[in-house]
Amino acid sequence: MRPLLPLFSLLLVFWLAGCEGNTVDRSAGPTAAAVLMPEEMPEDFAFSVRFGIMGKKEVNTFNHTITKDLVTHGTAQAVLTFTDREMADIYARLREINILRELNLQPLKQGCSQTPYEEEHWQIQLDGERHSFDWSEENCGVGGDAKKLKELRSYIWERVMTKKEYLELPEAVGGYD
Repeated sequence: MRPLLPLFSLLLVFWLAGCEGNTVDRSAGPTAAAVLMPEEMPEDFAFSVRFGIMGKKEVNTFNHTITKDLVTHGTAQAVLTFTDREMADIYARLREINILRELNLQPLKQGCSQTPYEEEHWQIQLDGERHSFDWSEENCGVGGDAKKLKELRSYIWERVMTKKEYLELPEAVGGYD
């Protein structure tokens, strides 16, 4: 067994070096977005984003639903389907962020903690593949790519709040301290 140890070590080094050469740098700038994300929105493009305190709010285009946090009265759900134009707009904004590269979702501050805190859970489907992104504001805020996705989510939710389906949902009761 002892004579095989140097051979095994050498094979391991070659294997690790070979694997390193096959990685794709997904942290490149906007040019990588054009390569990694099709310019045209794929037919199967869909997304869901759960967010807010305990992640109770949701926009889900897989199921064509929205969920409103009613705080002390649970949640309420409605059927809502975005138009093709709205989906194309959201896709273009995701493409602008370049979501297929390695994202910086780290908190701005370390050693800081707050409760309650908002959290965000994204699932995005493109060309048959699902991509997931999660983070929270437990550490007192977000920056980088998390901030960009949060701004996009706010943009989407503002559109949702103007829709008849959302306006027909019950009002929230109570609040979070």
